[in-house]
Amino acid sequence: MGYFDVKFPRDSKFLVTGGAGFIGSNLCEAILNLGYKVICLDDLSTGRQENIAFLAKRDGYVFLRGDIKDFNTCMRACAGVDYVLHQAAWGSVPRSVKMPLFYEENNIKGTLNMMEAARRNGVKKFVYASSSSVYGDHPTLPKVEGQEGKLLSPYALTKRVCEEYGNLYFRLYGLKTYGLRYFNVFGRRQDPDGAYAAVIPKFIKMLLHGERPTINGDGRQSRDFTYIDNVIEANLKCCLAGDEAAGEAFNIAYGGREYLIDIYNDLCRALEVSIEPVFGPDRVGDIKHSNADISKARKYLGYAPDYDFRNGIKLAIDWYKENLR
Repeated sequence: MGYFDVKFPRDSKFLVTGGAGFIGSNLCEAILNLGYKVICLDDLSTGRQENIAFLAKRDGYVFLRGDIKDFNTCMRACAGVDYVLHQAAWGSVPRSVKMPLFYEENNIKGTLNMMEAARRNGVKKFVYASSSSVYGDHPTLPKVEGQEGKLLSPYALTKRVCEEYGNLYFRLYGLKTYGLRYFNVFGRRQDPDGAYAAVIPKFIKMLLHGERPTINGDGRQSRDFTYIDNVIEANLKCCLAGDEAAGEAFNIAYGGREYLIDIYNDLCRALEVSIEPVFGPDRVGDIKHSNADISKARKYLGYAPDYDFRNGIKLAIDWYKENLR
């Protein structure tokens, strides 16, 4: 089930950009566990050395410290690589509202550098992280590829532009690109700290420490929270997908819908605490409701996510209990 059933040629080599981040480090680990080689590229601006330190002595693992904004670094990283899993980007909608120029440089130029380097090096497949934020203000639920609204943040714009480049690079140059619109990924090694930390690890850490988390808005916003192993599956299955899927973008989620206040109450029960949250203002640029139609990914990628929210959150809570200090 999941990504454990994928098979590649014996000496396949993967490049994971942003490999020291939450998603990237999990991809690196999964690839090594399957018996293949991986290059982890990261400038450690948001990635963390502790996410990948345990991989250092694994056969077939190479860490390359470098910045995707530097084209020569991208060329060096892509040399001899079969598959690129491009996760390097700066996340956070609210931070992008404050730093639009940086997001343009890092997320758009950096991704274009990687696509061009992959093309010049003859990479077989280029898989890249997009985001559910590309749906903007379109009201339809569930979210369906091809029904996008007006964008609400610079972050969302960078992801939309990268999708356009992905489609163009396939049509113009024949680079087989696959965009993955992640819906609120969570799980082991997701950073709970900082002003822009994702909500689930932040809630768990604060509740474990007896602190009152802040919920932005009324808590009635909904999300399609997606466990990390589903995302690993999607990335690897893109590398095996047919040409009919190339140049396209796909929703990657479980297909569920969870309300933030319900998640908060579930976490309190699971952690056996009773702490009232603080309700703050809505976050600028946020989408109110988001859940995914994943039928396109099922059809073209063979994507069949194993982990619903309930199963995933149990695993995440266990990991944070063991690893948070």
